[in-house]
Amino acid sequence: EKEKRIRPNVLITGTPGVGKSSLAEAVHSESGLNFIDIGKLLKEKELYAGYDEERGSHILDEDLLCDELEEQMQAGGVIVDYHGCDFFPERWFDLVVVLRTSNDILFGRLEKRGYAIAKVTENVEAEIMQVVRDEAFDSYEKSIILELQSNTSDDMTDNVDVIAEWIRNFKK
Repeated sequence: EKEKRIRPNVLITGTPGVGKSSLAEAVHSESGLNFIDIGKLLKEKELYAGYDEERGSHILDEDLLCDELEEQMQAGGVIVDYHGCDFFPERWFDLVVVLRTSNDILFGRLEKRGYAIAKVTENVEAEIMQVVRDEAFDSYEKSIILELQSNTSDDMTDNVDVIAEWIRNFKK
């Protein structure tokens, strides 16, 4: 399936607050690839396995989500952003971008979102422990993973340029 794609599929992943959605939207604008907002899709299609009272959030039904995305992913030309990445089929992605942010900047971003201190701490600790990064490296070929810093607006501009250039050079 990967070999037949004319336009690539890109996964942008990282701890909540690293700038995945902002980067995905910017790359979408620059490249013309379709952007699938997983959070929005989950709510619209109610792709939930339940509700986590302690965290105050819905629990993703990974199988329902993957079934929902399969056709679009096979067609190619899609940008997906999500804070988890180990449940997506490996065959879906041509590039996996792992965004990283320094802990003090991440803490401030999550605080501004109004997250409870426990949720802020949990996410900052996940970034310190490289949870999403390790998940990506355990789930995908190292050759398709790009690890990028996302601390400043200059980083954002550089990251958009790097990914857009990669997309322009995509040939199969």
